[in-house]
Amino acid sequence: MKKYTLLFILTFLLGNSGNSQIADSASEITLTIISQVNQGNSYVTFPADIGNIEPLMFEANLIPNFYLRESKNSRLMGVLTPQIILRMYQEYSYPVRTPSYLPQVTVYYLLGNEEQAKRTTLYGRLAHHSNGQDGDFFLENGDINLKTGDFSTNFFELGLIRTRISSRFNAYQFFKTSLEIHPKDWSQWELDGIYSRYRWHNAFSIFKLSSRESQELKKRADISIKGEATWLFGDLGDWDVTSLNRINLNLTFFYHPKFLEDLGFFVQFYRGLDYYNIYFIHKLDMFRFGIMTEKIRF
Repeated sequence: MKKYTLLFILTFLLGNSGNSQIADSASEITLTIISQVNQGNSYVTFPADIGNIEPLMFEANLIPNFYLRESKNSRLMGVLTPQIILRMYQEYSYPVRTPSYLPQVTVYYLLGNEEQAKRTTLYGRLAHHSNGQDGDFFLENGDINLKTGDFSTNFFELGLIRTRISSRFNAYQFFKTSLEIHPKDWSQWELDGIYSRYRWHNAFSIFKLSSRESQELKKRADISIKGEATWLFGDLGDWDVTSLNRINLNLTFFYHPKFLEDLGFFVQFYRGLDYYNIYFIHKLDMFRFGIMTEKIRF
């Protein structure tokens, strides 16, 4: 496990190298691109996860984004996202159990001017997370009702995103830090003491463009790497505030082959609590593979 943590830290450090090779202008990094990187990508996994997650036929993350803005060059922009995460299990009749519904609205504001090589964006998000079930949260024996138990929470997130261009590596870099808060009155009482209400998110992304496309009007990232680390605060069972169990780590490598238009392949390592609604009590350590729609254009 230590080698995976070291790999994650190394990725962050390498991503911050080359500070002196910043392009003179970052005008190509529009607010739309910044929001696409921050909102995430739609994907479907292959039925070959390696780790302790239940056997799945696939996991699908659907993230359609609807933009509210005056123009593509607007400094202020809203994004409506009816996100849904689905898991189909390798069981009789291949059931899809308790999908995660994550509708959200995010507002972005771009600081500075177009001539700045480094740019900062502020954002705020209001979101809902539920599983569409209406059964009792707990079973009679005290266990959590994973199949039909009602799960629901609402939260807001405040953060900033730093962006820049590395001319030496022909790459675009994004760093995000944010605080996610689940007010007690916004969530069901059963989550008290077992679900983290305060989460500190950090993410670093690198999008590498091929030299062949560097002069084209519409450039596309052939390779991207994204590292994410989340620290969970608040009452969380008997875990101490400094417990390493409170850290969620996620490292994703994406490759876009030339023979595909909008699809690419990804490999992901995840270690942390399950993000799939009422399954949050599960601790996951897994590698997964699949296809992803990363439609970011520079």
